[in-house]
Amino acid sequence: MPPAPGEDGRFPPLERVRIENLACTSPQSMGLELTHWSVRSLHQEIIRQGIRTSIHYVTVAIILRMAELQPHRCAYWKTTLWNDVAIQRAERILWLYENTYTLLMAGEVTIALDEKPNLQVLERAQPTKPMGHGLIERQEFEYIRHGTVHLLTGLTIHDGRMWSAYLDANDSPHFQTAVAQVVHEYRGAQAINLIIDNGPSHVSASTKAFLATLKPPVRVFYTPAHASWLNQAELLLGAFSSRYLERGSWTSRDDMLGHLIASNAEYNRLFAHPFQWSWTTLCFRDWLAAKKSSPIPCKT
Repeated sequence: MPPAPGEDGRFPPLERVRIENLACTSPQSMGLELTHWSVRSLHQEIIRQGIRTSIHYVTVAIILRMAELQPHRCAYWKTTLWNDVAIQRAERILWLYENTYTLLMAGEVTIALDEKPNLQVLERAQPTKPMGHGLIERQEFEYIRHGTVHLLTGLTIHDGRMWSAYLDANDSPHFQTAVAQVVHEYRGAQAINLIIDNGPSHVSASTKAFLATLKPPVRVFYTPAHASWLNQAELLLGAFSSRYLERGSWTSRDDMLGHLIASNAEYNRLFAHPFQWSWTTLCFRDWLAAKKSSPIPCKT
């Protein structure tokens, strides 16, 4: 192991391990009110505890880097409770993905829906400066608000085509009106298999009663709680947003709506394709069986 800058010779291994262990210990357990360590606060605590009477904070940073410890970083995660109901929901959706084309031949269309509520309509206070030689595109930090748009996106699983509705409010009546439009687009189908998450407007009593009246019949497949990643429409929203929403600037709500309508058609013309979904029911069951030892599921 190479010597750390500012130190004579090799850094003593036992002191290095004590510093690494300290970085993995919460500041509260040391009697501090800090919520997490930084390099500077760790540096102070190392000296206070007498682990090292003299050490440079850069040396602390190097020790952390070599140990692949990053106390300054944090990532969010959600816990899915894989009870019998959640497992059944996941397996039904995975079964749909595996049998999409068989169902299509029988006249059944599989559609996934997802929302991007409260999409802010922002106008940059100054015109964006375009990219040039040696310069990236630059946007004005200040912006003007022009309200919000509730974007509801549908994905036909068999061909990857996108369908969108633009809601004035994120509630059950507006959601029902949008779903009725989707169903009308596929009125020649024998049935529609609809994949949605557990949003309040999706699971309300009025929405469930409304869906039961639609023709062709609509079979609803809800994703498990905190497992909306099983909904392929999330992939569509990500792909669409990165191409058509990021770095945008709109002078009004109508301006954004016009952009979204035109972008929907362009996305279908240029980018629409079925997603290659590799996470099968068998993969899911194998993951559940090994979940206690491996918290990371198969990648899609």
